[in-house]
Amino acid sequence: MLPSLLSRTVRRTTWTFAVAIASAPIVALSAQVVQSPGVSLGLKYIRGQKNGIVVVPVSGERGDSITAIISRDLDFSDRFTVIPPSTVADVSETTNYPLFGKLGVDQIVQGTLLQSGWLRVVLHEVAKKSIVNSKDFPLPAASGSPSWRLALHGISDEVEMWITGQRGIAQSRIAFASEFSGGRVARVWIVDSDGANVMAITPNGMAPQWTPSGRGLVYNVVDGLQNRIMYTDLITGAQRVLSASALYDDFAPTVSPDGKTVVFSRTSPEGTDLYSMPIDGSSSPRRLTFGRGRANSQPSFSPDGQRLVFGSDRTGNNDVYISDADGTNAELLSTTTFGDRGFRSGPDWSPDGRSVAFSSLNGNTKQIMTINLRDQSVKSVATEGRNDDPSWAPDSRHLVFTSDRSLMKQIWVVDVETGRTRQLKTTFAARLAAWSPRLALPY
Repeated sequence: MLPSLLSRTVRRTTWTFAVAIASAPIVALSAQVVQSPGVSLGLKYIRGQKNGIVVVPVSGERGDSITAIISRDLDFSDRFTVIPPSTVADVSETTNYPLFGKLGVDQIVQGTLLQSGWLRVVLHEVAKKSIVNSKDFPLPAASGSPSWRLALHGISDEVEMWITGQRGIAQSRIAFASEFSGGRVARVWIVDSDGANVMAITPNGMAPQWTPSGRGLVYNVVDGLQNRIMYTDLITGAQRVLSASALYDDFAPTVSPDGKTVVFSRTSPEGTDLYSMPIDGSSSPRRLTFGRGRANSQPSFSPDGQRLVFGSDRTGNNDVYISDADGTNAELLSTTTFGDRGFRSGPDWSPDGRSVAFSSLNGNTKQIMTINLRDQSVKSVATEGRNDDPSWAPDSRHLVFTSDRSLMKQIWVVDVETGRTRQLKTTFAARLAAWSPRLALPY
């Protein structure tokens, strides 16, 4: 079973996604596609090691904020050790490369606010004792605004690409749902990748998922009358119903990588099954699985859109399965060899196509686990508290997930390579997070 499964494992395309900010009622976003070159510039960077990096304090209006945001972004990438400028005797003297070298600094990031309002960023390579890259970046006029912060995240990501050959993920956002509590309905929110700018997007809704362009969100509404799949355009704020039935409950939608198809779960007297329909609503939902009283739910597309991973209890125990995009050729992915025969759910296929993350009840803990599709190796990446709903970041290295380790359900981020974890704090219970594609301003 597994060899045939692996032979069909997809390769991720080299394309990534970006979104542009524009003026909008809810959040300014428009679509733009970029391609990462995937090559470094010959700088000192070794995969698996953290480079020492210093961000020189930026002078001028909001210079402290600019310095703090870029420093935090590079820290959260988990590829660098950000060295405080205070440890360097005269950090403004960036040409004193021997001094920086003694302090373990590999790169120096130097930003200067220009009279035009743009930010000039210069990258120094200490080992080469020279400037290796520089660029002038425009910043939105409304300093401190969400679009201004998003532009700075994009600068951080480009600096990361200069050094590592891979664009960062700071310029992305996370959608999530608030928890039902105190008579309050659940609703969809978004937050920047660093935890700033929490914004409510919908009056109600759960289980949000991004469209590949980042322009919109699909989600399901639970109002006690009719559970339906909805779409919200983040530029115009317009909402529309994608699927609704007076007889059935629809939930847990996902969007195909080409943005044309929505797959979701529908509960009926015959069980819970996966259904597919065009996102433009041009035809009715088409049934993909036949549970015959069992549950098939929580689908996620492979990066090329040819396959699906989903949860199913078709054998009596909830496990993770992979099938073709039309629901055929379903095969068991998760097994019982790496834990108790418990409950495995919420799978998400990584953007690079190499791994699937899911939640697994192992013993008395609900863990976040990843399985490598090449060799079937399994890794536990979150074990403290009860952990659910993993969603991959665009770099296929970070996961966002729900955990109650802080005594209330909250959104957390983990680096699957190092295990480093951080919390995206909200003042209310939050869950069912989904990481956006990379977003970008139209430079």
